[in-house]
This record gives sequence, C-alpha cells and structure tokens, in this order.
Amino acid sequence: MPFSNLGLSPTILQAISERGYTTPTPIQTAAIPEILRGNDVLAAAQTGSGKTAAFALPLLQLVQDSPTEKPRQLRTLILVPTRELAQQTAESIRALAQTAPQALKIAALFGGVSINPQMMELRGGVDIVVATPGRLLDLIEHNALSIATISSLVLDEADRLLDMGFTDEIGRILALLPKQRQNLFFSATFPPAVHALAAKMLHQPTRIAILALEQNQPAIQQRAIQVDAGRRTQLLRHLLRENTWGRVLVFVATKYAAEHIAEKLHRAGIKAAAFHGEFSQGARDEVLADFKASKVQVLVATDVAARGIDIAQLPVVLNYDLPRSAVDYTHRIGRTGRAGKSGIAISFISADTEAHFRLIEKRHNLKCEREQIAGFEPVVTAVLAGTESSTDTSNGGIKGKRKSKKDKLREAAARGETE
Repeated sequence: MPFSNLGLSPTILQAISERGYTTPTPIQTAAIPEILRGNDVLAAAQTGSGKTAAFALPLLQLVQDSPTEKPRQLRTLILVPTRELAQQTAESIRALAQTAPQALKIAALFGGVSINPQMMELRGGVDIVVATPGRLLDLIEHNALSIATISSLVLDEADRLLDMGFTDEIGRILALLPKQRQNLFFSATFPPAVHALAAKMLHQPTRIAILALEQNQPAIQQRAIQVDAGRRTQLLRHLLRENTWGRVLVFVATKYAAEHIAEKLHRAGIKAAAFHGEFSQGARDEVLADFKASKVQVLVATDVAARGIDIAQLPVVLNYDLPRSAVDYTHRIGRTGRAGKSGIAISFISADTEAHFRLIEKRHNLKCEREQIAGFEPVVTAVLAGTESSTDTSNGGIKGKRKSKKDKLREAAARGETE
C-alpha cells in the first residue's frame, strides 16, 4: 500500500517524497490511519521499524489542521528515554515539517545541558515538544511551559522509560495533562510494568503487533562466538582486521571497560572511542558525530550511554559483555538491521557466560550455533548448573542475581587467581 492510500494530506505526501520514502513500513501502514482517526494506539514496535515516522506523519497533519493560535499552544508531547533520542526524533520531525504551509516550532528538551537556552526557546510558545521526563518537569516548574493544551501524547520506547526509572516522573506528567487527549504508546517489549502503564493511559486502543510476523523481523544475522574471557580484546582486534566493517558498536558492562578497550584498540591502530554515561553533552555529541561521519570506526559503549542511538547503516553490533537482562539483548541488537538494511549481531561467549546466553536464547526463542575462530579456541570449559538461570560472573550476571564481591574472591582463590 502506498503512502497516498493512508489518508495523508498532499503537504505531508510532499514531505515524504522529499525525504526519499517510497513504501510505508508495516508499522506505518497500520498506525497512520488509526492516529489520523484520533484513536489511541498500543504498538509493539522494534527500534528501526520506522515507528518515528509512523507517529510523526499523522501528528504533523493533525497539528497543521488545527486552528492557528497566538501565542502558539503546545499540541503534541512526545516522551522519550534519552537525550540522543530526543534530539534525533525532533530532527526527524523538523525535516518532515519543512513543507508545512505555516512554520511549526518543534523543541527538543533534555537534561545534561543548561536549562536556560531551552527556556529561551520556549518563549512565544511551541507546537511540538520531544522531551525526557525529568527535564520536562523542570521546565514546567520554572513556568517555562504548560502541557494543559496537549491533544496528543506519545510514549516512545516505553519499556526503556520505565527501565531507566522514570515511572514517578511519568505519573506526575500524566496528572498535569488534560483528561481528553489521544495517547500513542510504542514499546519494543511488554514486561508487566509496561502493561500496567498502558492499561492506565489508554482508552480502547487499537493494538498493533507488527513484531509477531516473522517476515517483518529485521534482517539481523545473530552469531555467538566462544572465546576465553581474557582473549576477547585480541579476538575483537582480529575480527576488525579480517572484516570490512565500516562501523561497529561494541557493548561493554562498565565505563572503565569502555575506556580501557577503546584505548587498546587505538594503540593497535584502530580508530576507536569510548562512550559512557559520564560524558558531558558536548563530548557525547562530538563522539557520535565522529562515529556517524566514520572518523571513528569502533564505538565502545555502555548500555546507559547507547540507549537511543540511531546510526544509519550500522552494519555490526558486538556484545563484548553480555547484557544483564534478556530484554536488553533486544535493544542492543536493534541498533543494526534498521530501515530494511541487513546487519550482524555478535556475542562473545565465555565459560562463565554460557549459561546466561542460554537464558537469553530461551527468552527470545533463539538458537545460535556456537562458533570458534581459529587461533582463539577457548581453553576453559563451561560448567553448567542444573538450571539455565546461572549467574554471569564476568559482567554482572542476570539482573537481580549478581554475585557478591566475596563470592567472586572465593571463586578466584579456588582457581588460584589473584584479583
């Protein structure tokens, strides 16, 4: 079905054409008509499925069709979990709004930077806001913004919003919104907390589950390579030299690991940079710009820093450390294989992490054949417990089952190791 059959206006269709979109993705085909009808929507939408345009296109049309107010009144609020996603979403909406008959004002509001420029930007009103919950509440408390005129609310990556601890902030925001509004709820996964929030927010929603269809899954080749924990960096260097990967996003468990591995790669002549949550906004922007421009080939990142990163044509994601939860595995590998492109997701599996990766496979109904790379065959053999919920000892383990430092010291002593 072409975009022209979805009920979009000529102005919006022009914007779509100028952006180079040709055929709507499944989430766009399903969501756009429902949003234009004013219905609440509950959508299972994975990162890279085209969900931003799925809500941005119809919401732009609804804003353009509304009577013009002076000063501008905020019509649409989009809540996102990270500053990077706030910036990227706002940029996408601005690009789609360029053909609007009247210029629309779209603001990205997020923490980690001074609040004063954002307060100045909001003077005279704004049409659409993309915000992280904490900074939005700060601006409301400073009387820089009112959300009492909202007609459409979007929660994008709802599972990430809750996982990052924004439950209380979202509750406070919902209490300030008008009762009569359209609610759009997008999430890649639906743990109990997400279901509970959706039930509280949505009124007779249209349910869209694109991910249930196998043919709509992103084309991601998932690989599991066995290697001893102490040889992972050597194997990473080997893979980078043996393959023609333009850009690689490497996930690690800690900021120390990010800096340490990036430095080792840099010393080996590989253009690498660390990326973690303690970077300033300026440093984050600079590193991401270098990565997008291919000035940096390898970005070594923690989960907290990498949430919300949207890199076009990112061919490879590599789990140097496995994610602590099975849900995070979905978000990590979703960085590649986006917008119809194929991608590769590689996980390093050591003796200590084999049981945890089996749990990830079980939760996602996966089965990855274990590979070994010549010259990097593992020496240590995994000793699996009688259950698949064994703890991952190298990178923190399964969420809620992390071993204590004392337990780790005892195990090291038993192996004759020293910390």
